[in-house]
Amino acid sequence: MASESGKLWGGRFVGAVDPIMEKFNASIAYDRHLWEVDVQGSKAYSRGLEKAGLLTKAEMDQILHGLDKVAEEWAQGTFKLNSNDEDIHTANERRLKELIGATAGKLHTGRSRNDQVVTDLRLWMRQTCSTLSGLLWELIRTMVDRAEAERDVLFPGYTHLQRAQPIRWSHWILSGAIAGNPLGVDRELLRAELNFGAITLNSMDATSERDFVAEFLFWASLCMTHLSRMAEDLILYCTKEFSFVQLSDAYSTGSSLMPQKKNPDSLELIRSKAGRVFGREDKEAVFEVSDTMSAVLQVATGVISTLQIHQENMGQALSPDMLATDLAYYLVRKGMPFRQAHEASGKAVFMAETKGVALNQLSLQELQTISPLFSGDVICVWDYGHSVEQYGALGGTARSSVDWQIRQVRALLQAQQA
Repeated sequence: MASESGKLWGGRFVGAVDPIMEKFNASIAYDRHLWEVDVQGSKAYSRGLEKAGLLTKAEMDQILHGLDKVAEEWAQGTFKLNSNDEDIHTANERRLKELIGATAGKLHTGRSRNDQVVTDLRLWMRQTCSTLSGLLWELIRTMVDRAEAERDVLFPGYTHLQRAQPIRWSHWILSGAIAGNPLGVDRELLRAELNFGAITLNSMDATSERDFVAEFLFWASLCMTHLSRMAEDLILYCTKEFSFVQLSDAYSTGSSLMPQKKNPDSLELIRSKAGRVFGREDKEAVFEVSDTMSAVLQVATGVISTLQIHQENMGQALSPDMLATDLAYYLVRKGMPFRQAHEASGKAVFMAETKGVALNQLSLQELQTISPLFSGDVICVWDYGHSVEQYGALGGTARSSVDWQIRQVRALLQAQQA
């Protein structure tokens, strides 16, 4: 199975590996996560070796029984690593030899550790992605439930941390993926044993590419981008200055110095975890990113499901100056080109600021000094409900559009459960 050094690759080398290099090269500290899928892959491979005539039926049964014992020790927490176990494959095969003797050395026939690394990682990620998918769908379900229940709540939309236009609370919520084997081992048998959709077409590509890892890490990074933005908004919304929402005590902490403080640590941690996900790569990253995403998705679901909204504060935060764009649209509907209408609305804002009054307190006569197109029906502009309802195109903040968005997400949730 291995050289006197205990390495699967040690026969060609003389002398001991430098201890610093030994530690630098070892991956067992993190790829022990793969113990279960490594056993699963080895059991499938032993069946492939038996079919190819490289193991007798008795030898295969001996290996399968030994691998069951290895798995049992891992599951019970009694598996003991030793200093020569540089990775999960070495550790499992070393223990298999201790349990069944020399027959264990036949398990590695025609295999490389690259084969095992990629196969194990694919198997582990398939399980993990399924788990994370469930957690992600639960977060989406929680968000759409709130969006549906609170779709008549209006509050300010923000750009550059400045109040922009009135939008629905639900609209905010809804804005929130080398040479090959020469020994006749049947790869289709291995594919079926491990329930993969297809075999890889090129052996070099099979052992060297990590596209599936990159795609997982990209999904995690993109997901964390959205969750970080959502967390940042909620951190602001729950401050005294905004007071739009209130976090549950279950997702907050206090200050050891200031008794009055209620800190949004859950949201701040979600934001801080984003950088860790963005900066990780390859196998070691997959384990940490998976743990991070699992925790973040569950915490985000808890935050959204327990969040209290302060509808009165949200309504009071709406102000007529946020309807300046609506004033421009009013003129556009009267036939004025938008660039000209935008300028006219800007003049109205400046006039209101100069006079020290709200935009809707300008008289019709004052507005008509800016444009004769203003008439008595301009009063309709100052209705916040009317403002949000004009954005009826799919994806907008009108009630009909928000209802459509809710139906689309509900359909996705239903399809996912089918």
